[in-house]
Amino acid sequence: MLRTDEILSTIRMLHAEHLDVRAVTLALNLNDCASASVDQLCKKVYHKIVSRASQLVEICDDVGAKYGIPITNKRIAISPAAILLSGHNVQAAVELARALDNAAERCRVDFVGGFSALVQKGVSAGASVVIESLPEVLNTTKRVCASINAASRKAGVNMDALHRLGHVISQTANADKEKVGFAAAKLVVFANIPDDNPFMAGAYMGAGEPEATINIGVSGPGVVDSALRRRILAAQEEGKRLTLADLSEEIKTASFRVTRIGELIGREVAERLNTQFGVVDLSLAPTPQVGDSIGEILKTLGIANVGAPGSTAAIAMLNDAVKKGGLFASSSVGGLSGAFIPVSEDSTLADAAAQGHLHLEKLEAMTAVCSVGLDMILIPGDTPPETIAAIMADEMAIGVINNKTTATRLVPCPGKVAGDRVSFGGLFGASPVMEVRNVGASDQFVRFGGRIPAPLQSLGN
Repeated sequence: MLRTDEILSTIRMLHAEHLDVRAVTLALNLNDCASASVDQLCKKVYHKIVSRASQLVEICDDVGAKYGIPITNKRIAISPAAILLSGHNVQAAVELARALDNAAERCRVDFVGGFSALVQKGVSAGASVVIESLPEVLNTTKRVCASINAASRKAGVNMDALHRLGHVISQTANADKEKVGFAAAKLVVFANIPDDNPFMAGAYMGAGEPEATINIGVSGPGVVDSALRRRILAAQEEGKRLTLADLSEEIKTASFRVTRIGELIGREVAERLNTQFGVVDLSLAPTPQVGDSIGEILKTLGIANVGAPGSTAAIAMLNDAVKKGGLFASSSVGGLSGAFIPVSEDSTLADAAAQGHLHLEKLEAMTAVCSVGLDMILIPGDTPPETIAAIMADEMAIGVINNKTTATRLVPCPGKVAGDRVSFGGLFGASPVMEVRNVGASDQFVRFGGRIPAPLQSLGN
């Protein structure tokens, strides 16, 4: 039986601390939809998605209402589009993307991820078609999201792919001048991509997954921040000294509670859909809403200006405590599971960037110890493709050497320069365009191409 204080704690989380289930993602294997005919391929994909996901939104809304917990996004993730597009051309890729978009609209889901390719060791014909189609696909569809895995611990870093993607990202953004490059925000470039990530834009269904599965992304930055504030205030009133170890324990406790709620929701949605339950991704994913910020947690931990010395240590502690608390709460933890620092989606981080406290280089250091990487970083629209590729290469190297998932979601903003403010609205938020230093100084490095070999750790087996 729940104690009164536990009931009141849950009510606080729901109504004052921005607790939600950030994403319910239905992952579907579409490999059986492959066809030599583009028309047949698209029809089979559309039919399978609609037949399996038509009730997803209704069930999520019903389960959310039952427990009084909002489910912010309902999503679909598919097996990599590169597999379906083997033997096809770029126009076929565009038609497939439109079929995915239409199916997502029919099912009333927010996004469909998995327009993806894995190229860490080389680029197959299907993967090449996916990459070449991205500027048109991301600019002509509303809900389709893409991801490319360009590095891994076992393979190293594919610099040829990154150089190519630098051009693709630039082309994608510049084709969307009306929305200041927003189309590029639907593309993530990964190292060590997880097979079961429920968060967009990087969600896809990897090899070895079941035919269909429900993955849950929970989120509770506000819950964690409120718990820390209460603990600090109580210690001050009682005249007790708190240490960072004590605060880490508080984060673990809050993460445990959030993860439990996420698994409860996920298992019921899966049961009602007659689908296997997959994982809870216990990442702390912020929103632009005040009170729902990773940056605010860092301030509560004593970092007055996010980006100041100590910021990397604070985010490392936060990330570790979140993982420990969530892992204790569920045996089905997966995805990314950590703390996200997407600048435009976190109002406190965006403010720190605007005030000059948080720079690209410091963000890169912070990504070495948290999930997921350089996320929702707005950069000047005239940033050369080679410089974009070099930024991605740095982030890929962090993932490869540290054997962790990391990624970039870089958004060149056409016509904008460092310091200009851009707003995308909704969960994508707003941010200043960040300065990219030493533009062009790494062009030759990128143009050497080839593959940066896998590190010694790759021989671990």
